[in-house]
Amino acid sequence: MQPSPPTTPRHIGASWRAILLGVLLIIPNVYWVTDSAEQGDPTTVSLYFNVVFCIFIITCLNALLGRIHPAMVLKPGELVTIYAMLAIASSLAGHDLLSGLIPMIPHSFWYATPENDWAALFHRHIPDWLAVKDKAILADYYHGDSSFYHWEVVQGWLVTTITWGSFVCVLLFLMACINSIIRKQWIETEKLSYPIIQLPLALATGRETSSFLTSRMLWIGFCTAGAVNLLNGLHFLNPEFPSLGGKVYDIGALFTEKPWSAIGWTPVAVYPFAVGLAIFIPLDLSFSCWFFYLVWKAVYIYDAAAKTLPNNALTYQTFGACIGLAVIALYVTRLHLAGVIRKALTNDSSFDDSNEPMSYRTAILGTVAGALFIMLFCSAAGMSTWAVLVFFGIYYAISLAITRMRAELGAPVHELLYIGPDEIMPAMLGARRIGPQNLTISAFFYSFNRAYRGHPMPHQLEGFKLAERTGTNNRRLLAAMLIATVVGTITAFWAFYHISYIKGVEDLRDWLAYDTFHRLESWLGWPYQQFADFPAIVAMALGFTSTLFLMFMRMRFLWWPFHPVGYVMSYSRSMDVLWFSILISSGIKWLLLKHGGRRTYRKLIPFFLGLILGEFVVGSLWSLIGIIVERPMYRFLY
Repeated sequence: MQPSPPTTPRHIGASWRAILLGVLLIIPNVYWVTDSAEQGDPTTVSLYFNVVFCIFIITCLNALLGRIHPAMVLKPGELVTIYAMLAIASSLAGHDLLSGLIPMIPHSFWYATPENDWAALFHRHIPDWLAVKDKAILADYYHGDSSFYHWEVVQGWLVTTITWGSFVCVLLFLMACINSIIRKQWIETEKLSYPIIQLPLALATGRETSSFLTSRMLWIGFCTAGAVNLLNGLHFLNPEFPSLGGKVYDIGALFTEKPWSAIGWTPVAVYPFAVGLAIFIPLDLSFSCWFFYLVWKAVYIYDAAAKTLPNNALTYQTFGACIGLAVIALYVTRLHLAGVIRKALTNDSSFDDSNEPMSYRTAILGTVAGALFIMLFCSAAGMSTWAVLVFFGIYYAISLAITRMRAELGAPVHELLYIGPDEIMPAMLGARRIGPQNLTISAFFYSFNRAYRGHPMPHQLEGFKLAERTGTNNRRLLAAMLIATVVGTITAFWAFYHISYIKGVEDLRDWLAYDTFHRLESWLGWPYQQFADFPAIVAMALGFTSTLFLMFMRMRFLWWPFHPVGYVMSYSRSMDVLWFSILISSGIKWLLLKHGGRRTYRKLIPFFLGLILGEFVVGSLWSLIGIIVERPMYRFLY
């Protein structure tokens, strides 16, 4: 479905009307994501259903506009711009960034009691500009049935909104600088496949749109997935309607005897969108995802019988594996990075950066400036310099690994639960060595380190890939992304405040803040993980070396079936619900390629894109209906 790369000079693409339309659409989309707690969060999978829904509607309107006023039709680059802006803004409002951070800002002061002794434990380590401490302002925020639009309330949140909003914007700006540095190597030189963008590209590309939207196979897939979601939605409202799945079936409940019961929750479900997404994943990766998932289940059973594994061993092993992926990504990019540095220092004319989102010199200076801002922000909050460097060094290493696995292999999920630096540093060093001040401030960063489902960095690079496929000017697209970052951040804060003062924050995601500060209480209040956890360090080393070994074997032997990215992805709560869909999809792809060849496979691509589109469109309609009528509706994402 990919069109040939443009041979003509790059046009602007990211026009001001596209940017304006993107800004206008950010507001309802961010509200949608923020208020979707009961409707299925769009940012839990790599491709966001709310963004696909919007681009689909625009594409249909665009086709209609082409008949009425062809001169007003949005060009492919403009659609790509809108897509990238909405994806980034949705990431900001999503499950693992601002929707987790905002509840943390007042939580430790509202819930402080003489029994938990939080005031004595860590209140003194939190500066006034980092948290809202006035309980008079917070009462309506927690209880609801009120309004955010009173000056004293707005004023009470203003300082923390500006400080945290600035921090988040710089966090993403630093990602944009890194992506600007690696873009040419990962997009043009290595020509990585970027499977996640196949549907947005098909919708956005003007030359392909008419044939895509009139494809019979597309609409067969669309109607198949859409009908399943429609029927399941009606069944949810009235059980007298039949259903076609619509729920997960836990085969783990069949095992009641020890050690087999240690298999735990093992759901079996087939999601049309997941089958469609996984069809674009290379077979060795899709096989590795479900194979290693089942391996971990076998490990649980073995451990229940032998009692040999330390606590959270697989979590620490996944962290080591993720760092291994980051090292591999840097290794394959090493020559390009050397050229970037040479260009920045000497303006080497043989190394062209005229088509980059920003010049390499600007990108390096931006990286340094962004890192310096984060350093000053954290230092002003009380963190030690070494702690900031280690913490964000780990964070951006994980970010780079996720971006690479998305670019190269199209990972449909990458939750990577509990492998963030806030969990890893106490295991590596011990809570005592880190110190109460560092632990307290880094507790706020748990909001974007508990899991990495809706990580914004891959969306930035995928936006540049879409720009490359549609001939869009990278610098204008970067400007659009940065505008989306600022507007998305402001809108996410507003949406969360607006909804919280109506419903009460406890109806949103205050549980994440609860976990954060109770964990901090356990570190500071009594001896828990006070020293380095040696078994955890061994598990990290094992994960790291296993990833390097899997990559070595894959590069050395063509027959080697195990992929290191599958090894990383398989230990994830999101993989619990998607593993069976990926297994089904990999089986279908294997049969298609074996008995029908690549030609048959390519003919059926619109059908699988239709599966994704049908489930996303009908699922989006159920989500929007739920938000409008303020009651739970059928959700295809669990």
